Amino acid sequence: MSIARYLARLGYGTRREAEYLLAQRRVTTPDGQVVRDRDAFQHTSLYVDGAPLDPPPGAVLLLNKPLGYVCSTSDRPPLVYDLFPTRFLARTPIMAPVGRLDADTSGLLLLTDDGVLNHRLTSPRSHLPKTYEVTLAEPVRGHEVDRFASGTLMLQGETTPLRPARLVVTGERTATLCLHEGRYHQVRRMFAATGNHVVSLHRAAFGALTLGSLAAGTWRVLAPHEVDALRASATKRPTT
Repeated sequence: MSIARYLARLGYGTRREAEYLLAQRRVTTPDGQVVRDRDAFQHTSLYVDGAPLDPPPGAVLLLNKPLGYVCSTSDRPPLVYDLFPTRFLARTPIMAPVGRLDADTSGLLLLTDDGVLNHRLTSPRSHLPKTYEVTLAEPVRGHEVDRFASGTLMLQGETTPLRPARLVVTGERTATLCLHEGRYHQVRRMFAATGNHVVSLHRAAFGALTLGSLAAGTWRVLAPHEVDALRASATKRPTT
């Protein structure tokens, strides 16, 4: 693949625009050597305007999504893509969210342009745990722990019971909830089924991944071993 075509796939413009970048000598090696379109290259050996390239094809990004941002390319802003360089929307294929967090939910969101991996992580057959920190309008009554863990809870309008989920009460109106599936607005609907209302919702973990010290609105690229661990854990049976 030519460098111009590779840059175009990463969103640095059309192929012609990428060829213009090369002609202007704006594409270099890390030590400042100008490269030509047909030169052999590796992703890490190319810089544009003195900066390393955006994440390579197949990368997985971990974003700490702030409240208010929408997981869409065309909805009313602000969009999660506003937190990335504008060229991310021009990547082929696009960096797509792994599942979704609604605008009123903050926390850990993965994005990847690896469609096979995305499908694997979001498939109903995936057993990756997802952990949420919940603040409720009313005090926890005490029966929710057993009810969520029973594997018999039915959501309104559905005919299949939820998988067992682990609820840990952390305060009068706060709790953490670990799920092994991801139905539409599942956490909010689970607590609604118990007569309570979710005031705030934050995803704290996805599989073994946590946000760590990552600030709201910032992101990082997962290391290869983290992606490998995601692939492996997606097929494990839940222990809940």
